[in-house]
Amino acid sequence: MLVDFNKRKLKKICIPILAAAVAVGGYAGTKIYQNQLRSEHGYPVSAPANWGLSFQREGQLPIGNASVSELAKYNAYYCADARKKELYLTFDAGFENGCTDEILDVLKKEKVPAAFFLVGTYIEKNPELVKRMVDEGHIVGNHTWSHPDMSAISGKDAFSRELSKVEDMYKSITGKEMQKYYRPPQGKFSFDNLAMAKELGYTTVFWSLAYVDWYVDDQPTREEALQKLLPRTHNGAIILLHSTSKTNAKVLDELIQNWKTEGYKFKSVTELKPLS
Repeated sequence: MLVDFNKRKLKKICIPILAAAVAVGGYAGTKIYQNQLRSEHGYPVSAPANWGLSFQREGQLPIGNASVSELAKYNAYYCADARKKELYLTFDAGFENGCTDEILDVLKKEKVPAAFFLVGTYIEKNPELVKRMVDEGHIVGNHTWSHPDMSAISGKDAFSRELSKVEDMYKSITGKEMQKYYRPPQGKFSFDNLAMAKELGYTTVFWSLAYVDWYVDDQPTREEALQKLLPRTHNGAIILLHSTSKTNAKVLDELIQNWKTEGYKFKSVTELKPLS
């Protein structure tokens, strides 16, 4: 059954888990989770988890509930090289809220590459926007067809279908093969999932910087957006914003200008690579 991602459904599905992930749960909770990672590989590969972050110091890489080295085994990332003043800008979208053209205008003006992680129904319903993303050099990433809890999917066939349906729709619209970058819906994953994604040729992209921007009827102010994002910006940050946010569309130019003033360069997720 196809999922129609209208605003009400997306909020119902996404808000609880995103609140947990972006509200940067306490350090103790992070350590408890990390201490529970047990198996021959160092963690219970089938155990479901919600991606979460604990910010210890402003301007420093937050602690994720899986480490850089653990994720690297599965061609997965939540940050890049902390020695370099580089940022990776990404957007998630389950539906179109009239903000994407403005976001693309800013990215084009500032010559900033981005990745848009889209559900299949978004691609199906917004072909011209998808083609514009591709034509302007951005990555369209796979956010699954119907935005399910992928950590609840244990079978490879079912897991693969959620991704391959998006690939097929993308190719039918753009005439190109989809570049294989994947973001788990709601940040829900298991290490089994990450292994399946890797087997399918995917790079999994989590994030190390985000804020509460998804309530379309209760958007943060400009000041709130800047106060949440700028102090927590760090070297190698993978930034998650929602392209459904009108605030993001309005402040994106200012954010990018601030980041450039601080000496940050913007990179594409195609440049993510294991740390040496």
